[in-house]
Amino acid sequence: MTSAYLLVSHGSRDPRPEIAMQQIAGLVAEKLHLPEKLVGTGYLEVVSEPLHEQIRNFAQITVACGCHHLKIIPLFLLPGVHVMTDIPSEVTQAQQAVGKDTLIELQPYLGSHPGLPIFLQKQIATIKAEAWILLSHGSRRPGSQKPVETMATYIGGVAAYWSVAPSLESRVQELIAIGYREIAILPYFLFSGGITDAIAQAVEALKLQFPGVSLYLAEPLGVSGELADLIGDLIYT
Repeated sequence: MTSAYLLVSHGSRDPRPEIAMQQIAGLVAEKLHLPEKLVGTGYLEVVSEPLHEQIRNFAQITVACGCHHLKIIPLFLLPGVHVMTDIPSEVTQAQQAVGKDTLIELQPYLGSHPGLPIFLQKQIATIKAEAWILLSHGSRRPGSQKPVETMATYIGGVAAYWSVAPSLESRVQELIAIGYREIAILPYFLFSGGITDAIAQAVEALKLQFPGVSLYLAEPLGVSGELADLIGDLIYT
């Protein structure tokens, strides 16, 4: 049975993440040898239609192509409320709306992929620093920070969060107090957007605050064939 795939992200008012989502969807379609119309994109927030409506509309397109099996892949890095509660609820509503016409399956979220730590190590391989900070958005859902801390340990760094404690500034202060003078920050975000811009501004402010310390800011995950490979793995999980 031919399957179709809907890549779901948070959504943003900044146009860059949506452009990146379209690009990564194209790469995934290419890797799976599928028509691009069978790999779509959906957004949880900052869109005119709720996600369950987006899923239903996409399912109608795929049924017209003879495809009655739809897999939802959450491109989220944390097991926060969106991944654990919101998206499953939207998928359930979509399944009720389409009935028996299409089977809708929710796949594991991107941050759960066991190959992600190796992917991140490659991201930071060209930057030489004494200490690393893995900067995630963060979530107030209990237990959602643990995967970030595990990931930070894997790359030889410490975790910090944009929306909850410990903050980037507090982590930088801790590392400076220990004696580090070359500190790199890896934004644990999918693509560039409003938050990564704000992070860049925060890093510039920290450079002024600590002039004797070299602070480096790496890029977020970004669009790449390697990321498309990870997403492809989730599809077959």
